[in-house]
Amino acid sequence: MSLPQKKSLIPPLSEERRRFQRVSVNLLGRYMLADRREFPCQVSNMSPGGMALIAPVAGEVGERVIAYVDHVGRLEGVIARQFQNGFAMTIGATSRKRDKLAAQLTWLANRHILNLPEDRRHGRITPRNPTGRLILPNGVNVAVRVIDISASGAAIKTEHRPEIGSAVTIGKTTGRVVRHLEEGFAIEFTRLQHSDFLEENVTGG
Repeated sequence: MSLPQKKSLIPPLSEERRRFQRVSVNLLGRYMLADRREFPCQVSNMSPGGMALIAPVAGEVGERVIAYVDHVGRLEGVIARQFQNGFAMTIGATSRKRDKLAAQLTWLANRHILNLPEDRRHGRITPRNPTGRLILPNGVNVAVRVIDISASGAAIKTEHRPEIGSAVTIGKTTGRVVRHLEEGFAIEFTRLQHSDFLEENVTGG
């Protein structure tokens, strides 16, 4: 009797794989099971329809789970299957949310393919003029304090918290929000900046 039950899980997963291309990622996060227990996790692959988590507690197939994933944000779904070190879950989302997630995954995949360095691998500097102008995803232009900058990113002090993965512009430089900080957020630039023009392009200083 157990074989038909196991087979019943396969079509949705197969369908999900056909509809959405999975991207290999290495993203940290945490997840909450239905009983509200929270655990850390690492997402090993993801598509707009589902993802695989390396996790200490797998939960039960069909159990609702909420995950908070670096670069992506909050995702909800149900556990579709278990494997040795974790589980795979579906991602329940509207078409608009799936499109946004697909764009975020494309960005993450391209960053991986191009081997763009993380901002930690570039020397950070404190700008002489820390005041900058930030254009938020909704087009609003606000004054912010630039904590530090490097060739590949910047840390911004502001009360505004755009969603992770959303596009912003600091000074003349475009980028994406990659993580939230205690007093603001971090930006990864779309393109590496030349050190000679870094402050000019980011703060105008």
